[in-house]
Amino acid sequence: MGNFNHNSIYDTVRYNIRKYRKLNKMTQQELADASNLSHGYIREIESFTMASSFSLDAVEKIANGLNIEVKKLFDKIDE
Repeated sequence: MGNFNHNSIYDTVRYNIRKYRKLNKMTQQELADASNLSHGYIREIESFTMASSFSLDAVEKIANGLNIEVKKLFDKIDE
């Protein structure tokens, strides 16, 4: 997972987006379509080496696309 940092809120959200996307058996493209965001942006958000930040608006759109509550994307990562 590259430069993953357990203390970074961005990395926590990244991890949870990927986790819930896979639980929903969605591709990044399917999540992009459901979230009304570009595939490139979803790929960048999920990457632990590319994007340093992203907006809460994007996080809300992704949560809606995943059909989950936004707060689930901020849950601490279970080891």
